[in-house]
Amino acid sequence: MATINQAAVKEDLYDAVNGDWLKTAEIPDDHASTGGFMDLVDTIEKTLMHDFDAMAAGDVAIDNPQLAEFIKFYRLTKDFKQRDAAEAQPLQSCLKQIDSLSDLADLQTRMPDWIYDGLPLPFSLDVDADMKNTKVNTLFAQAPNTILPDKTYYDEGNQAGPKLLAVYAKMMTELFQKAGYDDADAQQTVDDALKFDRLIVPWVKSSEEAADYSKMYNPRDFKQFTNDSRYLDLAAITYAVIDGDPTTVILPEPAYFDHFNEVVNPDNFTIMKNWMKTKLVQRLSAYLSDDMRTLATTYSRTLSGQKQPRSRAKSAYYLAANTFDQVVGLYYGHKYFGEAAKADVHHMVEKMIDVYKRRLEANDWLSAATREKAVTKLNHLGIQVGYPDQLEPVYKQFKTHTAEEGGSVLSNVLNFGRIARKDMFAKWNQPTDRTRWEMSADTVNAYYHPFMNIIVFPAAILQAPFYSLKQSSSANYGGIGAVIAHEISHAFDNNGALFDEFGNLNNWWTEADSAHFKELAKSMITEFDGIDFAGAKVNGTLTVSENIADAGGLSCAEEAAKGESDVDLHAFFTNWAMIWRMKATKQYMQLLLSIDVHAPAKLRANVQPQNLDDFYSTFAIQPGDAMYLAPEKRVKIW
Repeated sequence: MATINQAAVKEDLYDAVNGDWLKTAEIPDDHASTGGFMDLVDTIEKTLMHDFDAMAAGDVAIDNPQLAEFIKFYRLTKDFKQRDAAEAQPLQSCLKQIDSLSDLADLQTRMPDWIYDGLPLPFSLDVDADMKNTKVNTLFAQAPNTILPDKTYYDEGNQAGPKLLAVYAKMMTELFQKAGYDDADAQQTVDDALKFDRLIVPWVKSSEEAADYSKMYNPRDFKQFTNDSRYLDLAAITYAVIDGDPTTVILPEPAYFDHFNEVVNPDNFTIMKNWMKTKLVQRLSAYLSDDMRTLATTYSRTLSGQKQPRSRAKSAYYLAANTFDQVVGLYYGHKYFGEAAKADVHHMVEKMIDVYKRRLEANDWLSAATREKAVTKLNHLGIQVGYPDQLEPVYKQFKTHTAEEGGSVLSNVLNFGRIARKDMFAKWNQPTDRTRWEMSADTVNAYYHPFMNIIVFPAAILQAPFYSLKQSSSANYGGIGAVIAHEISHAFDNNGALFDEFGNLNNWWTEADSAHFKELAKSMITEFDGIDFAGAKVNGTLTVSENIADAGGLSCAEEAAKGESDVDLHAFFTNWAMIWRMKATKQYMQLLLSIDVHAPAKLRANVQPQNLDDFYSTFAIQPGDAMYLAPEKRVKIW
């Protein structure tokens, strides 16, 4: 690992490690950012596109039936000659379904089928673990998403909101024109969609509000829920997709359903219908001709500052790979990771849990009762590394209909979605599956699932600079070690701490310990809140859970590094800063500041080391240095 200038670290750790790279790094035109995580994504993309192109060309034999179905679909997504010739034709039947709606009673009769088909509706149903009894799947009802990425964009004085809505309206009007609408109809349809969108805004949560997991759990008696709508029979709709008699439904956005009749009523039927059509065209244009696909990226690219849409080849790959994500992930995991690496990293995770356990047992601010429960939670923590042991059975139902069989990209996508949603609804009132993966193995990321009390590390992140046998143990601890401990720490962040060892929303803290923890969490909010970045400010409340996890992760990983005979804290902190290297457009950074629960990458790299005493001794940082933080201001939770 390259030597860094110690004097430069005193001013800015992130810049000292990544400064030379930042001077020369260029953001590709089809990206909003580049850097550590994105470099791995790009490498995996090239590897898998090479492999799958060879299979699609018939140069490589395929001995896996699910992979064979994926490759058949990939050939369809790559066939832009056929897609361009069809233009918007595959979309017409869906549009006609919405156009033919006469009133809410008509929508009522068709809604169960539309729920299975995934067509836009003014609310949605899904099935997930009951947050207070996570052994069983229960019913959730969700509010629709707003057009703008967060409700704060609609606030008076937010200058970005009106500009973004203008871009969205122009894009959608042009898409409707390409779908055969005349100029006036296209304009009216989009205008109505924007009006209906505004009706939703007051009753949904901001990103900051949604970041509090405990407020997701709002159980409502099913009979009361069905009375929330005066004009739709919510009971009949639910019974059509759920085989049974629910007594409760969970509402993550209860205010929306409290005001449901103000949004969904006969007076708003026309604008709601046009909102449905607008959402449909926006969502499905990616599966049509290339000009519609690229036009439909205009709004998202404006949001992120991405200069160009993806190439045809890349868009075809991602469309197919995202549809068969777990199939692709298993292929990647088996070929490029393997059982030996899976076992090695699993062992590393177990070692990190042991370090965390020792730290909990030595904790000086938790009572004995709470400390014992925390250790119990660690003992029950599930570990998933690399890739799942087997493919989810639902993928065995995915059969691609080729062009010769009358299939199009869109018709196959709609069919796959219907199969997946039927499979999801069939899980209502059934036992949850703690072994199920929500990320595919080729995803450069990791996660903690509070409802399942599991940590998951896909194969794609388990490589340099995060992890490599060519790196020192300290460098690996500063990379993947800190990531592993970060995910463990999520079990004890302001959200994870609310869930017990079984993933149930259940307060296992003494009142005094809970109060003390909340004060510590407030200090983490204060440490980040209001920091100037990219022409905006960090929201310490929005990012608090990830910042707590970063702090616990880095501190725990450092202790593990110090336990090795070849400890090198220079390498530890250097690799920590390196994994967060990122160059992004200003638009993308400002978007993340509004909606992302993670702090900006540079601040993740710089702020957390300032909380660790060893950082100061390692780089001889003194009062007066820019990276110096007075001891009483250093936040230490785990």
